Amino acid sequence: MQLTIRHPTVRAKLGLPDKQAPNADAEQGSLGPPTEQQHNFPESISPQELPGIESMDPQRKQHKISIESLSPPELIALSVKILSKGDKDRAIPFIRMALDKDPNYVRALVIMGQTLLQKEQLVEATDYFERAITKLFLIGHPTKVEELDLLISASQWAGAAYVRQGKIAEGLVHLERIANLKEPDEPRSKAHYFDGLLLLASTLHCEGRNAEAAKHLRRAAAYNPAYKEYLEECEREDGFVNDLESSRRRDY
Repeated sequence: MQLTIRHPTVRAKLGLPDKQAPNADAEQGSLGPPTEQQHNFPESISPQELPGIESMDPQRKQHKISIESLSPPELIALSVKILSKGDKDRAIPFIRMALDKDPNYVRALVIMGQTLLQKEQLVEATDYFERAITKLFLIGHPTKVEELDLLISASQWAGAAYVRQGKIAEGLVHLERIANLKEPDEPRSKAHYFDGLLLLASTLHCEGRNAEAAKHLRRAAAYNPAYKEYLEECEREDGFVNDLESSRRRDY
């Protein structure tokens, strides 16, 4: 088994598509401008289709709701519900509309980036992640739980998108940002943080920087023992390289 971003186990853990499976989205090329098909969604929806209906104004529950009247958070909640069913093409127009209404909505930028990354549209995905990271730092160094979680997610996926384009140095800038953050206390953010360390270690390992990769994997394995197999593999390979170098030195 090889610890790389191409390994199916690592890809599954990070929520990346299976490279062995045919990807119709990738074959369609760049997302480009919105097409007629992408805008093909209803003008209104039933309140029951919206997440969070239990907290909705009772009067609003009685009638169909215009899509145009939805707030950016409502549009994103709806898109996430659609994405959970695997329908990326149907979700994208709702994310676009949320960003049309609020171009500074960081969560929408991150979700659009993740959706495009899943569609193998790496350049476009990177642009959304970069925009999200820039906006987070414009408000100062993120400290609130939600802002920190968005920074970790955007950095992780920006790193993944760059690495998959062969831009390793650019990818490492984003992945190393995660390692330089304080480990979060909030459980969801903590899980994202260690997923980021796994991806950083995988990238370093691919670059032959096994000692650095092992350092991050030790932290990840302390958090989740399931990561221990990656640490053991990394240390085995590093030991093999060191033995090989020692034997070669004796030849001179």
